Amino acid sequence: MRKTIILIMLFMASTAMFAQAPIAVGQSQFNAGLGLSSWGVPVYVGLDFGVHPDITLGAEASFRSYRDRWSGRRYNHSVIGISGNANYHLNRILNIPSNWDLYAGINIGFYIWNSPDGYEGSRSSGLGVAGQLGGRYYFTDTFGLNLEFGGGNAFSGGKFGISIKL
Repeated sequence: MRKTIILIMLFMASTAMFAQAPIAVGQSQFNAGLGLSSWGVPVYVGLDFGVHPDITLGAEASFRSYRDRWSGRRYNHSVIGISGNANYHLNRILNIPSNWDLYAGINIGFYIWNSPDGYEGSRSSGLGVAGQLGGRYYFTDTFGLNLEFGGGNAFSGGKFGISIKL
C-alpha cells in the first residue's frame, strides 16, 4: 500500500511539472462526459473559451433518456439541454498548482422534454439560472479530468468527464 501511494505521488509530481491551467486568453477547451441526475444519465459536450486570465465563457449541450411508468403504462422520455456558462478560475488568487484548475460560476439555459402524447407531450423548461463549482486535474498540457457540482438545473447532482485544450 505504501509503495502504491509513493508511486501515485511521484506520478502526480512529474505531471505537475509539464502541465498548465487554466485556459489562456484566446484558447478553447472541449469538455465531455456523464452527468448525475434523478431522471436519466445525461451525456454532455461543451466548449469553453478563455476571455480573461481568470474567466472563461462556454456553451454546453446535453442529452438524456429515461423510462417512466404512468397509469400502468411505460413511457420513454428524452431531454435535450442547451446552456451557456461563465466561470471564474481561482488558481491565481488561491495560488493553486498549475496542473489543477478550481472554478466557480453561473450558467443559464433551457431544457426540452419530449414525452409521448397522453403523458406530458413536448415542453420546454424556459430559461433557468444555476451555479456550479468544479475542478480539473491536467495530466498533460492538453488533457485532464473534470468534476463539477451544481444545483438548480438538469445536472443538479453534478458531472464527470474529460477536458481537452484545443
